[in-house]
Amino acid sequence: MRVGTDTGGTFTDLVDETGAVAKVLSAPQDPAGALAGGLEALGAPRPDVLTHGTTIATNAVLERRGATVALVTTEGFADVVEIARQDRPSLYDPFADRPEPLVGRDRRHEVAGRLAADGTEVSPLDLSSLGEISLGDAVAVCLLHADLNDAHEQAVAGELRRRGHDVTCSSDVAPEFREYERTSTTVMNAYVRPLTEAYLRALGALAGEVLVMTSAGGLVPVAGAAAAPVRLLLSGPAGGVRAGAHYARINGFPDAVTFDMGGTSTDVCLVSGGLPAPAAQRSMAGLPVRVPALDVLTIGAGGGSVARIDAGGALVVGPESAGAVPGPACYGRGGSLPTVTDANLVAGRIPARAFFSDLGTLDTGAAGAALAAGGFSAADVLAVVNANMAAALRHVTVERGTDPAEVALVAFGGAGPLHACDLADALGMPAVIVPPRAGVLSAVGILGGPRQADIVQSWPGAADHDGLEQAAAALAARARTELHRADRVAVRYDCRYRGQSHELTVDHPDGFAAEHARRNGYSRPDTPVAVVALRASAEADSPVALDDLPPGARRDTAGPAVVVEPDTTLWVPEGWRATVGEAGAWVLRRMRDDDRSPAP
Repeated sequence: MRVGTDTGGTFTDLVDETGAVAKVLSAPQDPAGALAGGLEALGAPRPDVLTHGTTIATNAVLERRGATVALVTTEGFADVVEIARQDRPSLYDPFADRPEPLVGRDRRHEVAGRLAADGTEVSPLDLSSLGEISLGDAVAVCLLHADLNDAHEQAVAGELRRRGHDVTCSSDVAPEFREYERTSTTVMNAYVRPLTEAYLRALGALAGEVLVMTSAGGLVPVAGAAAAPVRLLLSGPAGGVRAGAHYARINGFPDAVTFDMGGTSTDVCLVSGGLPAPAAQRSMAGLPVRVPALDVLTIGAGGGSVARIDAGGALVVGPESAGAVPGPACYGRGGSLPTVTDANLVAGRIPARAFFSDLGTLDTGAAGAALAAGGFSAADVLAVVNANMAAALRHVTVERGTDPAEVALVAFGGAGPLHACDLADALGMPAVIVPPRAGVLSAVGILGGPRQADIVQSWPGAADHDGLEQAAAALAARARTELHRADRVAVRYDCRYRGQSHELTVDHPDGFAAEHARRNGYSRPDTPVAVVALRASAEADSPVALDDLPPGARRDTAGPAVVVEPDTTLWVPEGWRATVGEAGAWVLRRMRDDDRSPAP
């Protein structure tokens, strides 16, 4: 038996290869215990293969409860991690503070020896200059230009391991140029590794084999996940994006935006030509992370997001969340703050008879009392949270050169189908797709996710492309070897015009100008294109194909209607019709004036 699982901030979702689903409340203090309870509820207490998406690394960074970290860097560069970049967190606020680095100044150490910008040695490494480092939880090693030549870095790591330290090298987790981003990523990996490693070790008792989803949307063995947990920061959402892209494509929408609204947050991602958009870098708690990932934008808007009046008298919703404990007021678990779920219940979009996990019947009276105590209506709360999510959708479409009127919205998560039609109306999107098992779709995507190996290599030639094709072939071979068996291998290129400070990832340098024009509205035909990095990705297909899962029992429905499923609830507004499409997905479109008769 193979089981896909996704541990979120409010619920832990599970689905097996027969299509059976379980949804249990998460336990922030014991996520492995909640997962074990979910496997029992699913009837698969010890599956042969457990594929897993986890928030353990993400939460450790957000809550600042990782390891005590020391940093070893090249002489003169100990403050790179704090100097950062010249951009400010808030452009017009001189009092806005940058986030504190994850490693304090007293735990930063320098070592003599230096490499040039092409990776050649300027001065030899002097290990005697390293000095003593107090035994803490972890050490991050990030030396200048180690992305091109890791000899100095590996020598330092060998010495530190001989002394008994747990060491993360930048050349192992982030072998790319830009010293600040590479240092930040390396430190973050060291910061979350002890906690993540212990958690993943505990999962080993739950299944014969455990595979973990990375931010890039592929599965890796536990050992690889534990060594580079910084690659797990989008572990769960990546599964939902992969599955959402699949259901959009088979229903005739290769271009779409995935919209995953859970209990704590909302994740959105642009899909073009059936493929989720990649991102070389993202931010976590205000700190840059440069690892292969899907280009997922996360905002604090979920069913548990708390509504309140701010100091200026305006209604705001989120990012604070009631989470799983105590949860929204309507859960009857001691929560008293008004949330989006309470507003949906009072607005009639969630019937009180609906059962969610082991919560029983929802308490409409408690939800109404919480909203009344806050001094606002359910409609007001829904309008504000919809505005927040519409802004996120515009960010991944309009601001990146895509017209929302040309893409579908793929709605999933426990709360996504409740808000999808409102958002499609706000952006003029032509259709909404609600996949089967929408409330646990991230677990579905993790169940059917491919094994994957992602390798990045800096390219020192920049505008000199001699040898580029040979380097790409060698990198693809490395990715294929790391995976042992690959059904697909692709190489992409980080490109920019000479003199630019940002890159776009494209299938080939020859296609950079067209992509630049699409994203930015102009091109520079007379400016050389520089390649700064190559990215190889190898995939081995999952033995569980999403199309093989039973589609479930759905029927065409005309709005206004509320349709309750075991893992989610769909709100079909007046003027919309939900039609059952491929693989049991609902495809919702606006009805014409002559097509407003009730659906059968």
